[in-house]
Amino acid sequence: MIEIDGSFGEGGGEVVRTAVALSSITGDPVRIKKIRANRDKPGLAAQHMKSVQAVQMMTDASVEGLKLGSTDIFFPPKEIKGGRFNIDVGTAGSITLILQSLIPVAISADRPVEVYITGGTDVLWSPSIDFLRYVTIPVLRSFGIEIEINLIRRGYYPKGRGLVKAVICPSELKGIRIESDETAIRGISHSSGLPKHVAQRQLTAAKTSLIEAGLNAEIKLQQSECESTGSGITLWSDHKGGSALGKRGKPAEKVGFEVAGILISELGSDSSVDRFLSDQLISYMAIASGRSEFSVNRLSRHTRTNMWVTRQFLEVEFEVEEGETTRVSTQKL
Repeated sequence: MIEIDGSFGEGGGEVVRTAVALSSITGDPVRIKKIRANRDKPGLAAQHMKSVQAVQMMTDASVEGLKLGSTDIFFPPKEIKGGRFNIDVGTAGSITLILQSLIPVAISADRPVEVYITGGTDVLWSPSIDFLRYVTIPVLRSFGIEIEINLIRRGYYPKGRGLVKAVICPSELKGIRIESDETAIRGISHSSGLPKHVAQRQLTAAKTSLIEAGLNAEIKLQQSECESTGSGITLWSDHKGGSALGKRGKPAEKVGFEVAGILISELGSDSSVDRFLSDQLISYMAIASGRSEFSVNRLSRHTRTNMWVTRQFLEVEFEVEEGETTRVSTQKL
């Protein structure tokens, strides 16, 4: 059994998601203690519980301590099984964070996994569904993962009710070297249940900022009437991206300026990935055969924490070279 200190490093839900996923892949039972111990509300929230339950469904694990507010769980996985699954977060909890737990597990299943997840597609403190689709997924395919993500409807805070379908096939991963290869800037400005001009104003503000920085972008407008009300915008260029969300009292122009500023900052670096993508790649680099490598402008605390958790399960070392950019590579032990 492997024991993980859930308060280590960043000390958030990512420790739980990564540990449970790697436990399933390696077959090593894991006990996670002091979960989110340093947060204002320690222990598991609904979002974290759903991530664990999603992996539990695929592994028939008899999880101990899985309840709201729990700071200690024991996860003993069994064989990973494919098939069709339905997950309802019940809140606007992030669909993309649940997929962060599921995807590494699903590639080791005995057959393809088809999963429908209901929850939040564009919510705070998590990658937007468009970031996942257009920044993360292309890199995962480079590793050799066969995966399709379909957005059926968006879900915003607080109601959620967004719906995403994911199909993930068993895959053998090979190490990759991610180089800086910036392409045309693309984006999606979207809204639901709001006047049509909201998403347009987000788009116009983002384009204005990019043009002032000497950059051009192709940004699509998506307006719909989903079960929840909200707006947001995601921009991306190859392995870099960013997103911003609207909220009551926040001008749509501010949302557009915000996301443009994020992307302009990332594109100003010689790094090959952005700080939002880097922590998502750690588990895949460790699982893949051979060496993997990327560079990032700034190594986030999330990324360092993920390295530590991953090393508890797999015989891998992460080499970190600091410089104008930070280069991260894997060394199998």
